[in-house]
Amino acid sequence: MERYQVTDTQGKRHKNDPNDWLREVEKPTYILDLLLSIINVSVQTVDIVAGLPKVKFE
Repeated sequence: MERYQVTDTQGKRHKNDPNDWLREVEKPTYILDLLLSIINVSVQTVDIVAGLPKVKFE
């Protein structure tokens, strides 16, 4: 999420605002969609790992 923060380079006129890009491509929910995808993959991973057989080491 830190990649999608508004940053301002000190002493320069450049401002990095990901919201500008979101407005340009007319997809204002892009960052939220990314976050929801990460949550979905995490939940599915937990389900898969929970369904794996137990392994016993001697």
